[in-house]
Amino acid sequence: QVQLVESGGGLVQPGESLRLSCAASGSIFNIHTMDWYRQAPGKQRDLVARITRSGDTYYADSVKGRFTISRDNANNTMYLQMNSLTPEDTAVYYCNVEFQTDTERGRVQEAWGQGTQVTVSS
Repeated sequence: QVQLVESGGGLVQPGESLRLSCAASGSIFNIHTMDWYRQAPGKQRDLVARITRSGDTYYADSVKGRFTISRDNANNTMYLQMNSLTPEDTAVYYCNVEFQTDTERGRVQEAWGQGTQVTVSS
């Protein structure tokens, strides 16, 4: 099994920054894409940013230029640097990864973190 632990959320004022982390642990053989999603109250869960194992990135239009996704493959960890935060960024942020385990290398699986709350308010 693979576990994902997110951290770094909190309450900040508009214009401030936060850095989220997502650490994967377990019998990991390989991690493919790593994603950050977010879900605001009453809204669907949307993809915010994605990073492939080779480092290619994708950003939702709403966060381009403000958020930066990165990963540390050696430590199976992903980050989301969020700058110039606005109240519209308020949501629960989830990490999602595609991975293969040591015991099932031929099968690509998916896991979700428990979510971390980000609140942007003055």
